[in-house]
Amino acid sequence: MERLAVLGLALAAGAIVKGATGMGLPLIALPVLTTAFGLQHAVGIMAVTQVLTNALQLWQFRTAGQSERMRFLPLFLFAGGLGVILGTLALHSLPERTLVFSLGVLLLGYFLLKISRPHLSVDAGLARRGGPFAGFGSGVLQGATGISAPVGVTFIHAMGLERGAHLYAVSAMFLVLGLVQFPALVVSGIMQPAWIVEALLAMIPILVFMPIGQALAGRLSRRAFDLMILIFLGLMGLKMVLGL
Repeated sequence: MERLAVLGLALAAGAIVKGATGMGLPLIALPVLTTAFGLQHAVGIMAVTQVLTNALQLWQFRTAGQSERMRFLPLFLFAGGLGVILGTLALHSLPERTLVFSLGVLLLGYFLLKISRPHLSVDAGLARRGGPFAGFGSGVLQGATGISAPVGVTFIHAMGLERGAHLYAVSAMFLVLGLVQFPALVVSGIMQPAWIVEALLAMIPILVFMPIGQALAGRLSRRAFDLMILIFLGLMGLKMVLGL
């Protein structure tokens, strides 16, 4: 019961952050799930919850998908799907600590760059050219560790999108990566049927607490929302560098 309570709290905390920022559920919940069940088991559970939660969020912000700035998404998502397959195949062999440390350094570098040059952004042309590379990197990381935000969300955040467009793009990324990751886990023999049931049970605290995060974020200004995402990325980078 104690372990279930800890897992429930981790999922609830991740759901609040997810509702507010469009990300954060795997980052907060995955380490706790990994400690309790192991990395493969944790990645399997989060792969299912990722599809369900982001399908809901994508529908909620669907009107933002008509924006001209979303033209980078098709190639970004296609490359991300390819990256997931490669990352899943390498799940057993990647030097996880080295990869996580390197990503943490990149995130902290981006955090410091945005603090020193707050108006720096990725324009539409650069987003279309660089999108496939960022998408592929996100997919590899998603397949190997279950967390793609350090690459994908950093890239999307650098575009300086409005809140609705940001949440739409992030949700589309997580949804597509999850849709590719799930069958990849099944084909590779990693996914177990019992994990799907556990993931559906995990959706209970997630669905309860995600609206709380959405309500909190709805009261934030554009500047406050942008700052909240930036702080989250910085804390994510620090966590990865320190190995917490």
